[in-house]
Amino acid sequence: MTPQKTAHEFDQDLLILFDAYVHGGIDRRTFLDRAAKYAVGGVTAAMLLEQLSPKFLEAQTVAHDDARIEQQYIEYASPNGYGTMRGYLAKPSGSGRAPGVLVIHENRGLNPHIEDIARRLATDGFVAFAPDALFPLGGYPGDEEKARELFPKLDQAKTREDFVAAAAFLKARPECTGKIGAVGFCYGGGMVNYLATKLGADLLAGVAFYGSAPNLPDVPNIKAPLMIQSAENDPRINASWPEFETALKAAGVTYERHLYAGTQHGFNNNTTPRYDAAAAKQAWDRTVALFRQQVR
Repeated sequence: MTPQKTAHEFDQDLLILFDAYVHGGIDRRTFLDRAAKYAVGGVTAAMLLEQLSPKFLEAQTVAHDDARIEQQYIEYASPNGYGTMRGYLAKPSGSGRAPGVLVIHENRGLNPHIEDIARRLATDGFVAFAPDALFPLGGYPGDEEKARELFPKLDQAKTREDFVAAAAFLKARPECTGKIGAVGFCYGGGMVNYLATKLGADLLAGVAFYGSAPNLPDVPNIKAPLMIQSAENDPRINASWPEFETALKAAGVTYERHLYAGTQHGFNNNTTPRYDAAAAKQAWDRTVALFRQQVR
């Protein structure tokens, strides 16, 4: 197995270009055309894209058959959204109840990495529920490029309601104590911030990994303590932080922000070269500690 490259082995401008591609700013052809100038030494632009793309199997941290957890795919009602939704539920083995954590994916839907995150939370003692925003369009298609093409086709007003419904669904599950938090990544980080403005006291803690700010006039509705996990090299997301922080302070919201030196957007995702092992471990330890303190 070829070792996965790290972000430091790529030009920073190429990483910025890849970020634009991942988030729909440019299409595949444009990425390949612009990446060509970084393709040297027999490496093609297509090979660079492959090197930067996720490697799910190699990066799995908790196996599907891990005896410490139980898991299932389950549908739930979303009357104000797309009607019927589906997600992945992972919980500690046994019949006891545990606090819940809603896990919100990046702009690709419920891919294997997010399922792995849910299993990790289950081994940490939580009931983790990870909805698939792409379910109304057939679900995560098993291919990141196809998922990237599908995601913009969602009606985001309905999708937001689907995540609001998912939080209520998790809170009411018999495996759950009725106490819930939420964690999300990129698109999901922004969704955590949004849910914090919508759920009020029903959300006991929110952790947003490199997520966009919510509508600032809604910030006073936030009751949950927030943890903002930020990458240093992430100008697109970090640009909104000063105004978001001003709004949090004005509203008296409890929050903490951690900026991880030298990291890229997506540094917690261990399936790609943007992964930073040291920063990801520190961020994850802080995330779990917050949930153990607040969601109990």
